[in-house]
Amino acid sequence: MELLIVPALKDNYVYALRDPESDVVAVVDPAEAGPVIREIEGRGWRVGAVFNTHHHDDHIAGDLQIKSRYRCPVIGPLSETGRIAEITHGVEPGGQYQFGSEMVQVIGTPGHTRGHLAFHFPKAGVVFCGDTLFSLGCGRLFEGTPEQMWESLCRLRALPADTQVCCAHEYTLANARFALSVEPDNPALRARVEQARGQRDQGLPTIPTTIAQERATNPFLRADEPSVARTLYMDGAAPALVFGELRRRKDRF
Repeated sequence: MELLIVPALKDNYVYALRDPESDVVAVVDPAEAGPVIREIEGRGWRVGAVFNTHHHDDHIAGDLQIKSRYRCPVIGPLSETGRIAEITHGVEPGGQYQFGSEMVQVIGTPGHTRGHLAFHFPKAGVVFCGDTLFSLGCGRLFEGTPEQMWESLCRLRALPADTQVCCAHEYTLANARFALSVEPDNPALRARVEQARGQRDQGLPTIPTTIAQERATNPFLRADEPSVARTLYMDGAAPALVFGELRRRKDRF
C-alpha cells in the first residue's frame, strides 16, 4: 500500500493510505480537509473511507467536507458516536473492518480519551494510533487512568516489530528531551534523537517510526524495564505505577 503523510494545522499529520488492488484510499484523522483534498486529487486518487481514532477536533474537523465530497463512510469509535457527528460505521475494540483488500484490526487504546481506538492494517504493516503512542512519547491522560493507558500501550507494543507507527503529531524532538532525562545512557535512544534532528533539519517528518524502534527508545513503552524504574527510585514497582510516574513527570517537564 502507498502511504501519504499530509501536514496540517500546526503540528498534525493526516494520513492517506492507498490500496493499489482496489484503488481506494483511507484518510485517517483529518485535522482539516483542504490540504488532504489537494494532495489526494493531485495524485488522481479518490477517498473511499475516513477513519477517526478519537473525538478531538484536531482529528475530525475535516470529516464533513471529505465525507460530503466523496460520499464515503466515516469509521470511528462506537462509544464516541455522540461526540463525532459524521461517523457512519461505529466500531469496537477487537472488531474488524474490510477496507479494499485489507481487513483492518480495531485495537482498543483508552487513556487519552475513553473510547480511543487504533487501526492496524496488518497486510500493509501500519498502525494508525492517533494520540495514544507518539514517537518517543505518549498522549496525555485526559479521560483515562495510567493503568488503562499502560495496557493500551502494551497492546500496541505487542504488534510485529516492523509495524510502521503513524501517530498524529510531530512531537519527536520535544519528547526526546524528556526521554533523554529518563535514559541518558540508552544508545538506541541517542541514535534515534540524532536521526530525528537530521530529519527535521531537512524539513522531513520524523514519522513513521516502528514498533521495534519505540520498544528500544520510548520510555513510556519501557516502564517495565528495571533500569527505568530504578531511575525513578521505584525498584520493584508495578509497571503501571512506573508508567503513571513517567506521565506525571512528563506533564510537568
